[in-house]
Amino acid sequence: MRKEVLKEPTFEKEIAVMIRVSKSMDEMREQLRAYHDNDIAQSLKYLNRAERNLLYSGLDAKWLAEIMSYVDDPAPYIEEIGIDKLAEIINEMEADDAVDLWEDIDESVKVKLRPMLDDEKTMDILLINSYDEDEIGSLITTNYIRIKQNLSIRQAMHELVQQAGENDNITTLYVVDDRGRFCGAIDLKDLIVARENVALDSLISYAYPYLLDHEKISDSIEKIKDYAEDSLPVLNKDKKIIGIITAQDVVEAVDDELGEDYAKLAGLSAEEDLNESTKESIKKRLPWLIILLFLGMGVSTVVGAFEGVVAVLPVVICFQSLILDMAGNVGTQSLAVTIRVLMDEQLSGKDKIRLIGKEMKVGFCNGSLLGIMALVCLGIYISLFKGYPFAMAMLISGCVGIALIVAIVISSLVGTLVPILFHKIKVDPAVASGPLITTVNDLVAVVTYYGLAWLLLLQVFKIA
Repeated sequence: MRKEVLKEPTFEKEIAVMIRVSKSMDEMREQLRAYHDNDIAQSLKYLNRAERNLLYSGLDAKWLAEIMSYVDDPAPYIEEIGIDKLAEIINEMEADDAVDLWEDIDESVKVKLRPMLDDEKTMDILLINSYDEDEIGSLITTNYIRIKQNLSIRQAMHELVQQAGENDNITTLYVVDDRGRFCGAIDLKDLIVARENVALDSLISYAYPYLLDHEKISDSIEKIKDYAEDSLPVLNKDKKIIGIITAQDVVEAVDDELGEDYAKLAGLSAEEDLNESTKESIKKRLPWLIILLFLGMGVSTVVGAFEGVVAVLPVVICFQSLILDMAGNVGTQSLAVTIRVLMDEQLSGKDKIRLIGKEMKVGFCNGSLLGIMALVCLGIYISLFKGYPFAMAMLISGCVGIALIVAIVISSLVGTLVPILFHKIKVDPAVASGPLITTVNDLVAVVTYYGLAWLLLLQVFKIA
């Protein structure tokens, strides 16, 4: 019999059952060692309060600190843990995880916790919280190895062993001079294989990349990705290391940036989540909707200006939504491509012109194919189902086809130019959101469609 392959290993419920049936604390701890801390964290929601209390009392603070760092919403569990145990957990956490947990703690509990925290942990939390959430400094961790420049190989190895007990980010060692300023980095492998009589200076990469604490996260992501290091040092204005940013931090930062851009593309002022109040959601959505309401009024006014065309040829109104929808879809596609391309800060003016040309070319080719399909299909439809003579039906469908080509080309141009313009004036191009582009393209499509219908069908061919 063929065995079924486990496509997605998830152990949360399995862990919850195991905790319930464990006969002793020792048995529970021994069995839990086989699971990843993240799986244990996700199992908490399947346990009742008494079962979670059993887990809290059975594990030491260091292990619980690792588990709590993976909990997405720790607020429900903070009260259960108790002040004394919670203080021990925070003291064992990495600085950035401690800050995340600290944000979910009520102020009344913080007052009791502060005197119980280590001075070093308190300083780390205050340091990270001193930065705005969009600055690199807000992402740092103080879990790293730092050695002095003037050490020997033996002394550097001794420092590594000493500091590795408290810091597990050891693949890169950061080097500072006598004044504590960053001067380079050493790869752990190079230090391990180096002979004792080799000068430490020969192992130091003095041109090692770094970030500045007040740099914007959005401006630094490309730089971080380009260097592809496991971690990068973060320096203050005095060129002293205040912490490092790890690959995990980068992944979270990129995820946050994509979330924000997605929110903006949807016409939101910021990301929303399930736990957000109705009032907060309304505040995020309403500003764009008000702007779009007035733009929509403009589109309706333009449609009203062509009511003479609709009165003479009522059939043309049947295909208005087709033109509008296709123009909106194409504009949104060009917008998405342009925003992705604009993430490259090295993009030249020539590259931008090439992008505009490419999008218009793609728009023309797609529009031509769609226009031909509309010409044939709509011509047959108008003739068979609307009762128009075949020649007149083909003229009407031809007008729809030409309008489709023109609207798609212009929509491609608008979807490309608007974000480039926003980028030029130092406004986030994602603000040129899908709804905004769609509404602008609706206006373009309406003018194009009814304008061509009036010009070609009524003025040139006089088919009314």
